[in-house]
Amino acid sequence: MNAIHHHASVTVEAAQAATAAALEHAKNLGIRVNAAVTDEAGVLVAFLRMPGAFLHSIDIAIDKAYTAAGFGFPTERWPALLNADPALRTGMPQRPRLVTFGGGVPMYAGLERVGGIGVSGGSAEQDAECARAGIAAAGLSDAAE
Repeated sequence: MNAIHHHASVTVEAAQAATAAALEHAKNLGIRVNAAVTDEAGVLVAFLRMPGAFLHSIDIAIDKAYTAAGFGFPTERWPALLNADPALRTGMPQRPRLVTFGGGVPMYAGLERVGGIGVSGGSAEQDAECARAGIAAAGLSDAAE
């Protein structure tokens, strides 16, 4: 029996396709964004920045991807979770790099979480829309299927 299980990870090609498609979607929306893809462990794989995108959105995009990859659900779900649990509401926002608003989405290949994508620069809803456009372009999904 093999005691070591290898987890699948987003490929460089998929990460590049996802960030490029997220930026293309942002262009169509008339916004300027930063887009980041991490592997399943939250390590940065790909990053793209549109000229004129907000400087602080660089780290926010990376941290959205990190948060989504680490927890396996979209960052837009955090407000409801925090509102439902006083202990979470107190403790989780203290965690470095945790983003609790939309724009970070996990990336799945079938049942396996392979990474996360984060987009920052528009509204939380626009960012999430761009992230999901990136996931679709990479041939992945935003939930286990």
